[in-house]
Amino acid sequence: MEKEDLNIVFVGHIDHGKSTLIGRLFYDTKSLPQGKMEEIEALCEKTGQEVEFAYLMDHLQEEREQNITIDTAQTFFEDENKKYVIIDAPGHKEFLKNMITGASQAEAAVLIVDTNEGVKEQTKRHAYILHLLGISQVMAVLNKMDKVDWSEEKFSAVKAELSEFLGGMGITAEYYIPISAKKGDNVASHSENMEWYTGKNVLEALDSFKPTPAPVEQAMRFPIQDAYKIDGKRIFVGRVETGKIAPGDTVIVLPSKEKTKIKSIEVWQAQLQQAEAGQSIGITTEDALFIERGNLLVHEGQETPVTQEFRANIFWISKKPMQNGERLKIKCATEEAMCTVDVLKRMNSSSLDINADGVDVIEETEVAEAVIKVEKPLAIERFEETPGIGRFVLERDMDVVGSGIIIKTEA
Repeated sequence: MEKEDLNIVFVGHIDHGKSTLIGRLFYDTKSLPQGKMEEIEALCEKTGQEVEFAYLMDHLQEEREQNITIDTAQTFFEDENKKYVIIDAPGHKEFLKNMITGASQAEAAVLIVDTNEGVKEQTKRHAYILHLLGISQVMAVLNKMDKVDWSEEKFSAVKAELSEFLGGMGITAEYYIPISAKKGDNVASHSENMEWYTGKNVLEALDSFKPTPAPVEQAMRFPIQDAYKIDGKRIFVGRVETGKIAPGDTVIVLPSKEKTKIKSIEVWQAQLQQAEAGQSIGITTEDALFIERGNLLVHEGQETPVTQEFRANIFWISKKPMQNGERLKIKCATEEAMCTVDVLKRMNSSSLDINADGVDVIEETEVAEAVIKVEKPLAIERFEETPGIGRFVLERDMDVVGSGIIIKTEA
């Protein structure tokens, strides 16, 4: 039986131990490439320091010198039950954009907190991003228990603080695990230093997470990525976000609302009788319609709203504030258009407190509820209904400056 794949993102405040935990997991489960551990041991010996498991993830020399993770690294791990893609996302405030990129690929998350330092501003900010991206499978790992003498009391206090904050956003962590990533306690085996903890270790908890099932029973959503002319056929390619599609189906092209039928489903040197959520395919249609990148195909009677105004939650990541009403580019699924953002309220992304200074700007790392006005009609859907259609990014001068989710399909 083929093993399931699972994408997991590791997030947390800088220096709280993300890369160390991942490195330790690979080391303890003998999953490292041949010679990798010896390379790290030689490097650490040369620099006169203890073996640093974080170096197993920090491949770039610049990262080793700065001792921070600056990009989203992916490594592959396999146990007897699953194949994992482990995503190590940056913890430093400067690298939030990369963290969002990494976390958007994840089906589950490990939120790491240094028990000695407790819940920090960046911890809360990363938790909000997990909420924004709709990641519901979350494990909280309280690291560096060796620094607090393996104290159950300290663990319980930090757990209570973190649990209260996560609960305020509607996030329920399935596990709170006390660990020492550096020493290996409760990582791949249970700790003798914390006999008071009887729950799962990190590896066991990871194994309990489930891959997100392909939403094949939902209404069909097929965003067009591109169009090609091959052997005299006009083929429209993309990835089926939800539902199923088959030759003979009557579909509506949005936002134009033109109607046609699927003539064929094309893959490399073959044709399919049906495609479903998660599959990348090409299609041909019975009618010679003008279909282009950004259009959305849906079944007749299952149309999504087509609008030029909708309400959204936005997370701003640019150092340069957004001026209310500023003209930006929005990219949603495969569609893009120019838009303006009218802020209704803005919040601190760490405390979620409403900012009382007005709504003239959104500052870096602030969260805003806003009305987005688009310069051309878009076919959209609420994030809760179809994440792939309800999530977007904002660009200024070809640079990603914010991300968000659609919460209402009308203003």
